[in-house]
Order: sequence, then structure tokens, then C-alpha cells
Amino acid sequence: MLSPTPLAAVLSLVAFPTLSAAYSWNFKANPEQCSNLTISISGSDGKPPYRVLIIPFGPSPLANNVEARKILDVPFEGNSNTISFQLKYPANSQLVAVVSDSTGFGSGGTSVAAQVASSSDTSCFNATANVSPAFVFSISPPNQIVQCQDTRLWWENTTVQGIPNFLGVIPGGQSFAVPEPLNSITNVDSEGTGFTWTPNLRGGTTLLLIAGDNRGNGTGGSSPNTVNPGTQNIGSCLNANSPSSTPGNPAGGSYPTGTGGGWTSGGSGSSGGSSNTGAIVGGVIGGVVLLIAAVLLLLFFRRREKLQKRQKERPVDLMNAEEDGDEDHAPRQNELPQYYRPEPFMVSDRLSGTGDDYTTDGERPLSGVTTTTSYYNRSATPEGSAPYGYGAGVSASSVGGRKGGMRPLRPINIIQHDDAGPSEPKEEEGEPETIELPPAYTAMKKADAPAAGGGGGEPET
Repeated sequence: MLSPTPLAAVLSLVAFPTLSAAYSWNFKANPEQCSNLTISISGSDGKPPYRVLIIPFGPSPLANNVEARKILDVPFEGNSNTISFQLKYPANSQLVAVVSDSTGFGSGGTSVAAQVASSSDTSCFNATANVSPAFVFSISPPNQIVQCQDTRLWWENTTVQGIPNFLGVIPGGQSFAVPEPLNSITNVDSEGTGFTWTPNLRGGTTLLLIAGDNRGNGTGGSSPNTVNPGTQNIGSCLNANSPSSTPGNPAGGSYPTGTGGGWTSGGSGSSGGSSNTGAIVGGVIGGVVLLIAAVLLLLFFRRREKLQKRQKERPVDLMNAEEDGDEDHAPRQNELPQYYRPEPFMVSDRLSGTGDDYTTDGERPLSGVTTTTSYYNRSATPEGSAPYGYGAGVSASSVGGRKGGMRPLRPINIIQHDDAGPSEPKEEEGEPETIELPPAYTAMKKADAPAAGGGGGEPET
């Protein structure tokens, strides 16, 4: 039987889906080259002032791979929930937008890579000159971030203003501020000034690492990375709060995501830390349905197993087994089926020497009883005194040359029993039937022996 704890947990998820900060934002129009990009905040849970961070994503579409895009860190004015600014990005390039409020970085959510549409205006950028950040930073081990393994972020102290800060941006997921231990910043030969960070990110996560200083976010540029799970795939630093891609609709609403005509699934953007309610409810309902189906399937198999076991344990009664669908011809209790009823050996009345006798009440015939005088039951009578039968006229001296008189034989009664069968109607009593037997030829005399010294006279006939 399933324990109630998992079921109760599932039902609690259905009744109380987990939600976090619930303000959202949208692109009011699709991003377009050198046109104003307008972003609007919706929901009352946000804490102004707001700001948006625009980060270049992917390679540059310009000739010779010229990078004309800069990271844009644009604050909203006062407590306004709408902002509009010129997007100085070339057509067919991509960008990722992160909206934050006063509670922290990325609280409004992160868009996926949005495609910049073309326009006739190309005056907002220089297609022949590369832009560069105010300072650069490095990663050690070089150019890789490994899951749960120490990574050193460092910079040249002479190029920054104040203490640099680092932001982690996951397109379409949860963005975060990299924790910076101020008391652990060290100077290392050939690595400059920096600190050690243990990324609690799962392998395979796409991460944009953004550096900034007192001049603003993004002044140190960005570094695109894919988190490496490592050869040992260490997961000791991972937990339910580890930043990752968020399921459901990404932030920013509906906008093009590539040159192939791809678009986001639409709807209002959701916060990076929130989970899509529809996806949660759908998943939980599906899980409950699967759980109920599994329980019903388990009960079905257990019931069938018990039934099969019961049929195996039930003794087979060959005498009283009923044929399926033939209850009308089933034998009555204590009555043998037709094919198993004994058939007694019946002796003909002529051989038994008796007729059908009945009891005085006429219900069943009595066992036939006869007494027949024959060679085997004749009495010791003088020769020729037997009224009939095999022993008539036989002398004691003529049988087998025995000495002395013939021993009397004990009479034998032949009794025929009627074992079974229904009662037959009583017939009228009549004369007992007489059975005639052929002569036994035992009463013939033997020829006398010839006299001593006799001649050749004829034998006596």
C-alpha cells in the first residue's frame, strides 16, 4: 500500500503552487535597428526604481566580424514603469535583456536571445570600428567555468574604478549577482587582483559573465560561457536554489528570436525566480493521474494473482464438476455423474435359476435365491434315487473306483443380488421357472470284466 506522505505532498503542490516575485515586463515593440526600444513593467509587486541591462549575444552580423554593440545599463526614470531608449544594435544581431528593481539584480526576469529587426536607419553605430570595454577581466582556469570547482576572477587594478562587481546572466533563466567576498580579494603574480568563486551552476548551462565597476554594470564587458560539468561531475554545491534556466515562457513577452522566424511563446514576461503556474499545475495533475493509474494497475494485478492462487488451491472434484453452461444437466448432490456411475455385472435370470422376486411392499426386488441339485450339490442317495440332475443312478462303487460309500456333498445355494437401479414394477407372481440341464452321463454302468479262463465268447452287451 502506498504511504500517504507522497500523495499528500503532491496534493499540496496542486492546492498551493509555488510562486515568487510576480511583476513582469514586456517589449512594447520588437527590437529594431537604431529605433527606440520600449519596455513596460506590469504588476504591483515590483519595487522601483527599475533598470534594464541589454547584453549583446552571439556573433556580430557586420562584415569582418566587427563588434559595434555595447552593453547598455539603462535606469528607469524615478518610479516610472516604462522606459524607451535608442537601440544602437545592427540588424540580425541578438540581445538579452535583464530587468531588475531595488530588491536585487534580475528580479524581473531574463529574456532569451531576441533578434534585432532591420530598418533603413544605420546612423546609430559604426560598422567599421570595434567597440571596447572600459576594463577587461580574466578567468582562471582560462576561459572555462566548471561546475562546483573554484574559479578565480581577476583584473588589472589600475584599470578599474572602485571594486569590480560581476553578474551572472542565464538567457531565459535566473540571473544573479556573483558573491564577492571583499575580505578575500588577493593579489597574485601574473593574475593581478581578484577572488575565488565556486560556481553553483549545473553543467551545460549557458552563462554570460558581466563585469562592472563604479561606472556601471557592463563596463568591464562580458564573457559567454557554457558551464563544464567536469571530469568528476562534482555536485556538492548544487541545490534547489542553484541558478538555472526557468521552464515556461521567458521574460519579455513575444518577440523574434532568430533569423529563421522563431518567436518566443508569447505572454507577459515572468520573473526569473518564478515558475510558470500553468506548467506546475499541468505537471502535478499529470503526476496525480499517473499515480492513480499505477495504483489501479497494482490492485488489478494483485486481485488477479489472488484469483489464480485461489483456483490453484481449490480441489478438483471429478465426480461433481459441472460443465460450463450446462447447469440443467448437472448431477444432484451425492449423485454420481452419468459417465462415472458404476454398471454392475448383471446375471441373467435363466442362469441364476430364479425369477424376479420382490419385497412384500413391492418397492425393490429381493435378491434372487435358488437351490439347484446338480453334480456338485447332490445328496447321498442310493443309485437311481435322484429325481433329476447329474447324479441320478450312480452307485458308490462305480464312481472313480473309490472304496467305501460316496461321501455326501454339501449343498450349494446360488444367490443373485440385485445391486442397484431404480425400482421396477412388481410383476404377478407365477410358477418358478424350471431350467433343464442336459444329462451328465455319469449314471451309465461300465462293462463287466471277462471271467477267468473264459474262451473267446462274445462280450456281454
